[in-house]
Amino acid sequence: MPLRIEDTFRDALREADRPLAGMWVCSGSPLIAELCAGSGLDWLLIDAEHSPNGLESILAQLQAINGYPFHTLVRPPVNDTVVIKQYLDLGVQNLLIPMVNSAADAEAAVAATRYPPHGVRGVGSALARAARWNRVPDYLSRAGETISVTVQIESTAAVEAVEEILAVDGVDAIFLGPSDLAASMGVLGQQEHPEVRAAVEHCLAAAKAAGKPAGVNAFNPETARHYMDNGARFILVGADVALLARGSEALAAAFIPAAEPADTKTSY
Repeated sequence: MPLRIEDTFRDALREADRPLAGMWVCSGSPLIAELCAGSGLDWLLIDAEHSPNGLESILAQLQAINGYPFHTLVRPPVNDTVVIKQYLDLGVQNLLIPMVNSAADAEAAVAATRYPPHGVRGVGSALARAARWNRVPDYLSRAGETISVTVQIESTAAVEAVEEILAVDGVDAIFLGPSDLAASMGVLGQQEHPEVRAAVEHCLAAAKAAGKPAGVNAFNPETARHYMDNGARFILVGADVALLARGSEALAAAFIPAAEPADTKTSY
């Protein structure tokens, strides 16, 4: 039975008339991924760089959320040809590639998503969910159309090279990571530092000039709105694990009495 593949995040960004809001899915749980998929948000990011996600758990999450009306990005742990090949064969259509610091890094990421002669992706469509085991007509010739590549700008080197990175054919969007950017700039943990925000805004402006969308990670609502006002076309505004952590802490604070001060009297 011939099958078709869903449109990519690239298509969603092109068609959107407002910034697209999404959240991280870091728990590794298909149940939590499905729960988040029904939230009404525009997109989800399944993370494997800082989260306990392997090939099997990513596959289970893709299956759990299949059919919900939103787009899913997946972030591999590294910009690596073999890892990217495995993710694509699983059926990942939208990649967020971390730590892209140069045009050469961006070119390598794009090449990993393209079959020869346009890239270096290994051919295994008959074995792969990506092609629905060769049930998608002309998958090999059309595979590039079914994949979007977003690269992450999260270092001073990447900020300095952002125009060259944006110029790489096949880079569909950039995504700003203020946490690692702050660390790279010597202000670890200070995502709101004026110099960090200025660097993010510089990249947003560069993306607009290049005619490509840019996104940013911003859990602070005021910061998120500021970046949207300054050109961010997509944004991550929360994470499953963070919501659960803060929510459970709020329950504890509401229902467990604060510890009373210890008796300071000294006994002799």
